[in-house]
Amino acid sequence: MRRRHSSDSAADSNEVNLTPMLDVVFIMLIFFIVTTSFIKESGVEIDRPESSGASPRPDAQVLVAITPEGAVWVDGRPVDAHRVGDEVASMVSDDGSVVIQADRASTTGLLVEVMDRLREAGVDQVAVAASRGAQ
Repeated sequence: MRRRHSSDSAADSNEVNLTPMLDVVFIMLIFFIVTTSFIKESGVEIDRPESSGASPRPDAQVLVAITPEGAVWVDGRPVDAHRVGDEVASMVSDDGSVVIQADRASTTGLLVEVMDRLREAGVDQVAVAASRGAQ
């Protein structure tokens, strides 16, 4: 018996099936998206003070940064220190928290003023960020 090869079947066998490769790439993409930890940054470089009692606080909803020059930043945008309470209150949900990242060289008076403005605006959960020091 003689076997015939048609030109259609030869053309089909020469094509590369990309579906399994695309499936693997898609699964890897999902894996990397799910396992990536998203770190929220304040938008400015801050040299935080050290504290032996510092504990991690990953649930911060809004970050407020205070630079050594006295500028106040909220989630990467500069904000007037007198209006920081209203700005942050509109961004925070009822159970959300705010972390203030004050630079080591910033004034304590500005830190206290920002904390007061946040409390006046109704933000109850306010924490000050610090680097974990040697114990």
